[in-house]
Amino acid sequence: MAVITIIPFIWMLISSFAPNSEIVKIGGSFWPGQFTLDNYVGIQEKFNFMRMFGNSLFIAIATTLIIIYTSALLGFVFAKFKFRGNTFLFTIVLSTMMIPWAVTIIPKYDMMMDFGWLDTYTSLIVPSMVSGFGIFLFRQSISQISDEMLEAARVDGASDWFIFHRIILPMSRNTISSLAIFQFLWSWEDFLWPFLMINDQSKQLLSVGLRIFNGQYGTDYGGLFAATSLSIIPVIIVYLIFQKQFIAGVQSGSGK
Repeated sequence: MAVITIIPFIWMLISSFAPNSEIVKIGGSFWPGQFTLDNYVGIQEKFNFMRMFGNSLFIAIATTLIIIYTSALLGFVFAKFKFRGNTFLFTIVLSTMMIPWAVTIIPKYDMMMDFGWLDTYTSLIVPSMVSGFGIFLFRQSISQISDEMLEAARVDGASDWFIFHRIILPMSRNTISSLAIFQFLWSWEDFLWPFLMINDQSKQLLSVGLRIFNGQYGTDYGGLFAATSLSIIPVIIVYLIFQKQFIAGVQSGSGK
């Protein structure tokens, strides 16, 4: 099943080195008869691939870092601070995960227009600063940290900010890695919201820019495959960096 799943990606990678005539040829073979690098050279000349690649990388990294920090901070508050309304507020956070994302598009779009944030990166970053899923993930993880350890730190004179940055975050490496993989992937492949917010070609993201290859009378499959193959690289790198902590986080939840 794994081999069957990966075959289309391998074919896409191989076809990115073939001319369009080889890709669309009826009865063509898995291996193209002619290999060329023109597709990779052409994507930069046709729609400034590197600029859109850099834009997507900036937005994905920025939103991922912000969400990890805010999720860890709010998860720490919900897990270790006892105050009136704690459970009620956390229930509201969980309820946001039940609402389909499409339902919030129109009110969010109206808000961005009122704020004058259309065609700016602010409209892509600010609405993504807080994640209900991330808060839930960190709250469950931080709840497993013993209160005695935190009390010992307070006795030694540590403030809550010191405890959060020097104890909670280092002990949440597995959770951070898991959320980093998921959030980076979600931000990297997001299409609809950047498509609605960004009109300036120089600010556009790669996920939206790939649709440029779909013309009115045909599609540049060679260029599309080349751009898509390169767009997968950051996701693979992020997973390779965090895979050990990600697997450890999954394993830690499999036993009591």
